[in-house]
Amino acid sequence: MNLRSFLFEYGERVPGYDVTVINEREARAAAGILSTLGMIVIFVGIGYNHIIVARVYLAFLFIDFTARVISPKYSPSLLLGKFIVRNQKPEYVGGLQKRFAWTLGWLISFPMIYWFVLHWDITFYKVMICVLCLTLMTLESAFSICVGCMIYKALIDKDPQHCPGGVCEIKTREPIQRFNPMQAVIASVTLLGLLGGIYLFLAKTESKTFFGEFLHEAVLTKEQLKKEQEEAYQRELEKEFGDDDF
Repeated sequence: MNLRSFLFEYGERVPGYDVTVINEREARAAAGILSTLGMIVIFVGIGYNHIIVARVYLAFLFIDFTARVISPKYSPSLLLGKFIVRNQKPEYVGGLQKRFAWTLGWLISFPMIYWFVLHWDITFYKVMICVLCLTLMTLESAFSICVGCMIYKALIDKDPQHCPGGVCEIKTREPIQRFNPMQAVIASVTLLGLLGGIYLFLAKTESKTFFGEFLHEAVLTKEQLKKEQEEAYQRELEKEFGDDDF
């Protein structure tokens, strides 16, 4: 393999396609595997207070993205995805935009090796970068939304070919893809209900973990946080000296 083919021929040559391509079904399956494992790691870390699982997962994530950037043929998660969807008809997408997206994933995973694998130093903002990575993989696996591919499209001079879901081609939505007024109301109410429920849970529920405390403080304003701290201090005084002294 020469340098030109390494840089501009990422993926496989398939008859009928004038660019090298990736099987999007394999990519989505691999993203689903990684995002599911990441969720399990978070639950295990919070529930059992074990950091070793997070360290192993993040090291694997970095190795996997490194392999992807070099060649999709040797990525462990892509090979697992390939096995899972081996009986499904391939859906080919352009290889270069997928490599660009996975390079962004590699750049996100790179600092995690230092923060969490080599030196465990957890902070809210570092955890949010992990959550960002999981969110991007969930978008890819569940909705076939490749954010990195969108960024790639915005950076190059011409539209890339064969994007996931055909989003690069200019087209009008089919009737089944459109919302009538009632559907729009239901979808909007559902979304607002989900966002409101998440906010109320984080803001009103007492946290019992370090990470939960991060999230709780993140959704509060400075005034709300100050008021909550004053109320907690007052409760501590009442508990220590008794109600009769106040």
